Parts: sequence; C-alpha cells; structure tokens
Amino acid sequence: MTPPAGSAGPPDIVARARGLPGLVTAVVHPCDVPSLEAAIVARERGLIAPILIGPEERIRAAAQAGGLDLSGCVIDPVPYSHAAAARGVQLVRRAEAEAIMKGSLHTDELMAEIVKAESGLRTARRISHVFVMQVPALERLLLVTDGAVNIDPSLEVKADIVRNAIDLARALGIREPRVAILSAVETVTSKLRSTLDAAALCKMAERGQIAGGILDGPLAFDNAVSLAAARTKGIASEVAGRADILVAPDLEAGNILAKQLEYFAGALAGGVVLGARVPVILSSRSDPLESRVLSCAVAVLFAHSRRGADA
Repeated sequence: MTPPAGSAGPPDIVARARGLPGLVTAVVHPCDVPSLEAAIVARERGLIAPILIGPEERIRAAAQAGGLDLSGCVIDPVPYSHAAAARGVQLVRRAEAEAIMKGSLHTDELMAEIVKAESGLRTARRISHVFVMQVPALERLLLVTDGAVNIDPSLEVKADIVRNAIDLARALGIREPRVAILSAVETVTSKLRSTLDAAALCKMAERGQIAGGILDGPLAFDNAVSLAAARTKGIASEVAGRADILVAPDLEAGNILAKQLEYFAGALAGGVVLGARVPVILSSRSDPLESRVLSCAVAVLFAHSRRGADA
C-alpha cells in the first residue's frame, strides 16, 4: 500500500522519543544477533540504556558475529535464559531498570516471571499486548490489541485491554483515542459473543468505567477504518472509519490482523506489553530491526507519560 498523494504518512514515533531521556532497560537474554543488535541500535539512537542480562560469553559471541560494539553497555552475567528473566524482573523491583526488553528467549519464559503473584511485576490491571502500527496509507497511528497475551479474554479482561490501549494511545499523543471494538458484524446478536462484549464495553465507557477514549462497537473491520464503508452501511459514529485503536475479539484475530497489516499493507509494527509495573518490549523472532527499535521508542514515550502521571 502506498500513501495517498500529498500524505505525510504516520507520525515518526522514534524521532519523538529521541528527545526524551533514554530508558534504563533490562534486556533479557540477548544471545542472538537480531535481539542484541536491536538493543545496541536503540542505545545508539538515545532510546534506551541497556543492561544486557545473560551468559556473557554468548552475548559477546553474538556481538562478534554481528559486528556490534558493546562499548558502554553493562553486561549482567547469568548462566541461562530463565535466570535472565528472573534477574530482569528483580532489577525492576529494585528500581534499577525502567523497562524490560525480550531477547532471544521464548515469550512464555519471560512472561512467566513477570506475572508471578509474589515476585513478579503485576498490578491491579490485567496485562495485555498492543501493536503500534505505522501504516504507510494512513496519516495516523493504528493500535491493535490484544494479539499476543490474552487468548480468549472475558469481558472484564477486555475492559483492561481497552484501558491499557487508551493509556498508550494518549502517551503517543492521541488525546482522545477512538476505539473500535471489532467483530464480524456491526449489529448485536447473541450468536456472536464478541458483539455482546462490544455492546457491554461501550456501556461501561458511557458509565465512566472506561475513561479517556471514545468507544463504539461492534464494528466490522471495514467500517472501523473506512468512512466510505461506514457511510454505505449507514453507521453514524465518531469512531467508524476513523478508529485509532482496534480491539480484536481474541488473540488469533488480533495477531492475524496485525500481521496482515505488516505483510500486506507495509506497516511497521512495534509491540509492547502493558499492565505490568513497567512496559515490556516484546518482539517476534521475525521482526526486522526497525520494528524492534520502534517498540523501544513506544516504551520510552509510555514510560515518560507514566512519570508525568506519577509526579
């Protein structure tokens, strides 16, 4: 997809984040070239101050293989990936790190440490994942949630998924994000639970249980992002055709939607997990370098907004 004539494209999140102090980040088990390179490049661009946690010999071997300069990087040696995940969480709990970044370990292994009831990083908010998409054909950011953490979320979990996404959107400069609760149709029917959840979420927003954004749903994808489709279907809404946040009915739908935007629409996708004490920079093994750097920039902007809120 190419941008329309005269389009400026989506906002440059990395450029915006570079004007802020770098985020001290626990980089968990960066033992391959892609994950280590992302941390090094993000440091070079002033986004993060990485603490590289893992087997030192493997980190140095990855640096040598990728021609990466470790000068100025702190290496915190631990023997294996599980210990690295535990150390990353420990550094946050000690206020020695402001974010966690996934390296070359499995997501489940990292998240298991983060969600531990006693020693993890849980808050009262449910943890969820948000893709931040820079779609060339759009002049705005598009957030997609949840495509990585919550498999089949209940209504209560979806409410927190929406709250997390609204908080992130506002941190990215979207003052009152428009939130589309997606389903296959735009009418409420008992045959599709996602439509009932969408209607309930909108009522929760109306009653002040979800704040900071404008919700509408159920909306099908076409009338969530296309004004022409919304008009054709007779949908009068502040959200339809102009959504900033797309809330998928489940993980499969969210993951497929985000990857379709990435591979078919040329979107650059950053990914963060929210709802923990600090943002978690979560990348897929197939993510290109610029996607990983974008994820770091998103975490910087979110953490900076939290500092302001806590001040």
